[in-house]
Amino acid sequence: MGGGRAHLGLPRAAANNQLKASSHSIKIPYDIFMNLKAKSIFIAAILLTFSSAGLEAAQSPAPKDAKAYIISPKNGDKVKSPVVIQFGLEGMGVAPAGMKKANTGHHHLLIDLEKLPNLKIPLPTNEHVVHFGGGQTQVTKELAPGKHTLQIILGDATHIPHNPPIMSEKITIEVVE
Repeated sequence: MGGGRAHLGLPRAAANNQLKASSHSIKIPYDIFMNLKAKSIFIAAILLTFSSAGLEAAQSPAPKDAKAYIISPKNGDKVKSPVVIQFGLEGMGVAPAGMKKANTGHHHLLIDLEKLPNLKIPLPTNEHVVHFGGGQTQVTKELAPGKHTLQIILGDATHIPHNPPIMSEKITIEVVE
């Protein structure tokens, strides 16, 4: 590998500081090309880690008697928007995201979610999964008129649900005008 040559299985164009794109040549300095290749490999390794079955070991253990629940509203309630949703937790403590402390976590509110996300990786953030990483135990949420399902799930310091998952029963409420 001497003489400043580093082929590493790259196409000859890359080894000559060029990357061919169709009939045009784009000159990319070799060190930048290798830096981009290294970043791509790093990102691919992270994605493979999160998609592997072995990630379960990263889940924080939870006491078997721990329980999450929705204090209010109650299942079947008719409510007006904005809706005050209060979260309950037994057998564990609430801690902000990022704080690693045994038997603690923070709430995530699942709204109108038909299927649970993968519980072995960090929960996504979208209109159906609302994070409360500050350790909040209630929220006032605008919901459109109609029926909605609500469910709480606890996440650890890295937003990964515990093992076993600590989640409430799914409730249905109706928002009336």
